[in-house]
Amino acid sequence: MKILQNKFILNAQGVIFLTRILLFLFFISNNVSAQSDTLFYQDDYNIVIDSIQVTGNEITKEFVILRELTIAVGDTLTPEIASYDRERIYSLRIFNEVELKPFTYQEKNILLIVVEESWYIYPIPIVFLKDKDWDKISYGMSLSWLNFRGRNERITGIATFGYDPSFGFTYFNPNLAYNQNLNLQTSAAYTTATNRSAQAEELYGNQFEQETFISRVQFGKRFGNYHWLYLNTGFDYIETPFYIEGINASNSRIDRTLITGLSYVYDTRDLTIYATEGIYTDIGVEYKGFGIDDISYYVADIDFREYRKFFNKFTAKWRIAARHTAGELVPYYDYSYIGYGDRIRGYFYGDEQEGNDRVIGSIEFDYPIIHESRINLYWIPLLPKSLLSYRFSLIAELFGDTGATRDIGEPWTIKSFDSGYGAGISLLLLPYFICRFEFAINDNARTEWIFDLGASF
Repeated sequence: MKILQNKFILNAQGVIFLTRILLFLFFISNNVSAQSDTLFYQDDYNIVIDSIQVTGNEITKEFVILRELTIAVGDTLTPEIASYDRERIYSLRIFNEVELKPFTYQEKNILLIVVEESWYIYPIPIVFLKDKDWDKISYGMSLSWLNFRGRNERITGIATFGYDPSFGFTYFNPNLAYNQNLNLQTSAAYTTATNRSAQAEELYGNQFEQETFISRVQFGKRFGNYHWLYLNTGFDYIETPFYIEGINASNSRIDRTLITGLSYVYDTRDLTIYATEGIYTDIGVEYKGFGIDDISYYVADIDFREYRKFFNKFTAKWRIAARHTAGELVPYYDYSYIGYGDRIRGYFYGDEQEGNDRVIGSIEFDYPIIHESRINLYWIPLLPKSLLSYRFSLIAELFGDTGATRDIGEPWTIKSFDSGYGAGISLLLLPYFICRFEFAINDNARTEWIFDLGASF
């Protein structure tokens, strides 16, 4: 009987199918076999899968889960493959728990995937630090609808006030045409952005703000499990209170910029939000302006990361990333920066660099103090259970970072690189939250304590 299918007809075969599903659930809940021809595979196994079944997905469409698997019916399953595929399903960030349960029943090897769905609608009051700076506090409201229609679509709206007030909207559909593996993302954002460039501030003689409206439409295609190709287009509107060449890209104080770009992503990571194995590569280029209003320049990016396990539990990971800008006139607001989104630990606070080009590198060694545990707060009244279950890990880390920027025509020198190293602890409450507590020392022997959200890379 073929189990791997989206729908079935409730006939005599369907009754048998339902009966077997009930038996499967009974076997899982008790972790023992109720019949002599049923056996759960544990520890070391090497089996050919005859069928795959998903349960627990009350909202999520089955294909959303199945497309993350690296195996199919007829392929060989091992504990290593099962662990890797489990992490890939976790990486969707729409499940509190994922289990892969291979067993044999009536001489058939069946892989049962059991998921527990998370809560999907989040109206959240927010307070955050712009550019991770305590002097740049913003506050507001965010509304996110994850797993919209059960297809892992995401809708997010945000409004913030305080430092650099902003309004934004994003819609992401990873399954625009499932059979063709097409996806779509649209976004629009308005903000009053404070200038970040020291060179621009020196030209004007004072700090200043720019009114910005940024919009993007991105079409993508997924090739197999690991490859994505994206084509994006957009329009940027940036208004400055004055006109100075370089601060403005055009020949007036308002820049109206048409944009088109192409990018490629290769991603074999297991748990994408905190990987222990795999490779991530992102290569992209955007061309801006097309000569309209004398705007004509491009931005190119590359980001390479590798994660490897060694000595069973240790993870070594490294990253190198570069950004390059060139053209008729690259405005300061599109320069390459270190000290805002990308930072060097040891120079984490108040040490900004800027230029046409940027290079950063990191290396890190991680060890799980608590590899994986469950935290269930079901005793809390009123809140739904899907909000009260977490996958918990505690990771110790040693790290080293370096980075530099330069203007076109300037050479790269060792002295231009800022470097730092240190140690810390990462706290994971998945699928919702990651935070890091770190101590760093830089190449000038200055020390600092760091608190940050998200994985380092």
